[in-house]
Amino acid sequence: MTSSLLTDIGRRLTNEDSGRIVTPADPAVLAAKGILVLVADGMGGHQAGEVASDLAVEVIQQLYYENRAEARESLVAAFEEANRRIYDAAASQATLKGMGTTCAALVLLGESAICAHVGDSRVYLARGHRLRRMTEDHSVVQHMIDIGLVSHDEARGHPDKNIILRALGSQRDVEVATWDSPLPIAPDDQFLVCSDGLHDALTDEEIGSILGQHATDDACRQLMALAKARGGTDNITVAVVQV
Repeated sequence: MTSSLLTDIGRRLTNEDSGRIVTPADPAVLAAKGILVLVADGMGGHQAGEVASDLAVEVIQQLYYENRAEARESLVAAFEEANRRIYDAAASQATLKGMGTTCAALVLLGESAICAHVGDSRVYLARGHRLRRMTEDHSVVQHMIDIGLVSHDEARGHPDKNIILRALGSQRDVEVATWDSPLPIAPDDQFLVCSDGLHDALTDEEIGSILGQHATDDACRQLMALAKARGGTDNITVAVVQV
């Protein structure tokens, strides 16, 4: 597998996104827990969003690899503990009040992949000539799509498109979304994990076209360049892993 990750501040004053790709050096850990890809998009004033996303990435990485349970159980437990720590930090410091973060995590383990996510950071799979969105946003607009109030095209320009319904740290407890079962990996699969700074700026068709035409590093650069060319009004984080 090859992997690449880029993050950019865009036209914001600070970068409240955090991203990481972890490939354990220990062969035994790699065999047991695989490669971990994380993207978190923080929210909250006074740089609190940056604190929340950094904390999520640090805690999830540490606890996922420390936990001796199977991969999916370890990943969910790591998300739940990250949620508690962010919530407690926000409750204990006035400057961090109200902070939270989205988070999407992908694990590539052997010949399969697992996922956990909260919020509207996404995981995509490009396989053959088809792009599949592998996560569903926990957002107001996604709920409106689900109940038939707006179409996907109408949702892209909706004024409430960035209001999320679920985040790490916003409540004492969090519901972590996961896939029902591991996803078998096929040769040439490309996985994309990204914050909304990317998928708000690009359509799924544009994302699929770039992934289909470029390998890992170039795909990251092309996706980032196009998002910034569209205005770069938000922080942008892009991680691509290719089999």
